[in-house]
Amino acid sequence: MNDFNTVRIDRDGPVAVVTLDRPDSLNSFNGELRREFLAAVQAVNADPAIRVAVLTGAGRAFCAGADLSEGLSPDDGGGHATEAMLNDEYKPAVLAITQSRKPWIAAVNGAAAGIGSAFAMACDLSIMGESAYLYQAFVAIGLVPDGGATWHLARTLGPLRAFDLMTSGEKVPAARCMELGLTNRVVADDVLVDSAVAWAQALAGKAPLALEYIKKSLAFAMEQDLATVIAHEASLQHSCVDSADAKEGVMAFLEKRQANWSGH
Repeated sequence: MNDFNTVRIDRDGPVAVVTLDRPDSLNSFNGELRREFLAAVQAVNADPAIRVAVLTGAGRAFCAGADLSEGLSPDDGGGHATEAMLNDEYKPAVLAITQSRKPWIAAVNGAAAGIGSAFAMACDLSIMGESAYLYQAFVAIGLVPDGGATWHLARTLGPLRAFDLMTSGEKVPAARCMELGLTNRVVADDVLVDSAVAWAQALAGKAPLALEYIKKSLAFAMEQDLATVIAHEASLQHSCVDSADAKEGVMAFLEKRQANWSGH
């Protein structure tokens, strides 16, 4: 699972730490990283032994965005090439995280800029180092946010704050991200990954099926009315009640022991 040049996958029991590994380029996305990152996410998602994933960056940054040294000029295919890249390479990677059956935790170190911020926000949970920040760098170079950034920002901040943040080009430090609801936790830089892994281990100790359905239910609730959501929750609860995990959970509670979850 580690046959990559630009991504590293480290295992810690049921937790996988996926690290963007182009530190000399602040983990900016070039063609190789785009391809390998999607493959890495898919590999983690497909591994039944992994229950929770952590996404972080090597070195001083989480991800500085797209590697602009690849160019945006007409000679490089211009807008048509960029549109195809977003739809064919970035979009599948974002959706592989958001549609994963497993929780993904973003451990944001340093800058999460441009498409890097989109990947951070695509994760189910977020923890940031105290010197980390989110940065919508697009407007400074005459572009619009992409990779689903507008979707996440509008739903987290509301349209007024989202528009302000996207057009101001403001670097939003970790403490402010905490206030705005853009991250769950802020910790010292030197304990960021350890804290993220500890959080992931705690989640990995919970019923996998319940975690999967909570993630699925929350995503559904973002787009539907109350009555439809209640019916959807009831359907998922039906599946949970009939699962082996629910039966094991009840027995473990009655026997005052840790449950042995199977994910079924």
